[in-house]
Amino acid sequence: MSIGRQIGAARGLLRWSGAVLAEKAGLTRDTINKIESDAVQPREGTVTDIIRVFDEFGVEFTENSGVRLKPQGVEVLTGEAGLKQFFDNVYEHARKHGGTIVQYGLEEHFLSSLGGEYAKAHRTRMVKLVDERKDIKVLAIVCEGDTNFVASDYNEYRWIPKEVFSPVLFYIYGETTAIMNFQTVPAPTIILLKFPQITNACRKQFDIFWKMSREPDAPQDVKTRGKKSGDSRA
Repeated sequence: MSIGRQIGAARGLLRWSGAVLAEKAGLTRDTINKIESDAVQPREGTVTDIIRVFDEFGVEFTENSGVRLKPQGVEVLTGEAGLKQFFDNVYEHARKHGGTIVQYGLEEHFLSSLGGEYAKAHRTRMVKLVDERKDIKVLAIVCEGDTNFVASDYNEYRWIPKEVFSPVLFYIYGETTAIMNFQTVPAPTIILLKFPQITNACRKQFDIFWKMSREPDAPQDVKTRGKKSGDSRA
């Protein structure tokens, strides 16, 4: 099966029109038509963008040139490579759809799992994206006393009392809930749950914690010790 036919089959699984796919992938309807009819050979980057869109909505391309619904909407990423892939997915979703990204449970061990150069590049692109789109909010709940606000250019931090805080990282964007475990080998293990019902419930829980939390004592727009020491929280 050609890539064009795969794309058409993937659309069929989601019952999408070509116009819907074009909008979600940031392409024109004419481009989708030409790709699906094999009238053009799409660039690798274009195919990657299309596959990523389908992946976000639970459809994957298989090794035998087919397509299928992803099993139960669950995906697992591991190690530094998995963490980078996760942040690439978050960025691409925000670039295409905007919206509110929420994080709960950030802690120091998060920093050592992401390379410094990549973290710096990710922060730079997120700052630019948030400034350009104007419809993106990034909220993070950290433990009371934590002042590593290294992404404060686009991230709003709040403190939650130590007796309530849990160091298990939950990260929610779009209809995806990510749970990160940093006690695995390799670390971390990231479990992506792509169920709207679960994500909606987790967002409601986050809203409750957000109301319980308070603004930190330290200004969030000041360059903190984290940046000075090469901190890589993203």
